[in-house]
Amino acid sequence: MSVSIELSENVSLDAGSSAIIVVDMQNDFCDEKGSLFVIESRKTIEPISKLLEKARKKNVKIFYTQDTHQEDDLEFNIWPKHAIEGSWGWEIIPELKPRAEDIIIRKLRYDAFYGTNLEHYLRIYNIKNLVIVGTVANICVLHTAGSAALRWFNVIVPIDCISAINEFDYNIALRQVNFLYKGILTKSEYIQFS
Repeated sequence: MSVSIELSENVSLDAGSSAIIVVDMQNDFCDEKGSLFVIESRKTIEPISKLLEKARKKNVKIFYTQDTHQEDDLEFNIWPKHAIEGSWGWEIIPELKPRAEDIIIRKLRYDAFYGTNLEHYLRIYNIKNLVIVGTVANICVLHTAGSAALRWFNVIVPIDCISAINEFDYNIALRQVNFLYKGILTKSEYIQFS
């Protein structure tokens, strides 16, 4: 299934009012030994890394979400055990290791806004534009993008920086971000911070 999407080729964002949210790039999702390994996530590591490098040069705020569960989490009625707090699988992959100035949001569900202090930080820093990258496209990325849009943040999703379990799920996420939430779809190379 292919989805017709409009790809923006010139996305210029004000560095001071923009942030990147790196969603769940953790060992359990992005390492072949992880309990919920998303094969396509490996392809996104380099473009995400380059985008972060570009953003850091302009002092863009960078947030990481860290899917966080306890041993008896009810979510394990849906998925195999994953991202147990303090475990290897819970850790953010070394290739995208957060820096001291980055903010890590431990999230309990798919949506990075649900039950977290993410919105509090975004409002403190007067963020208006959210570039959302990571995995899984139609689950945590989409729920986070949707929550952001419903709070009137401008959502930008570089399609080379998100991954899904299969192509159908990936395309559904793109369709929903673009059609339902009026998010901008682009590629990481087209995003500039000024």
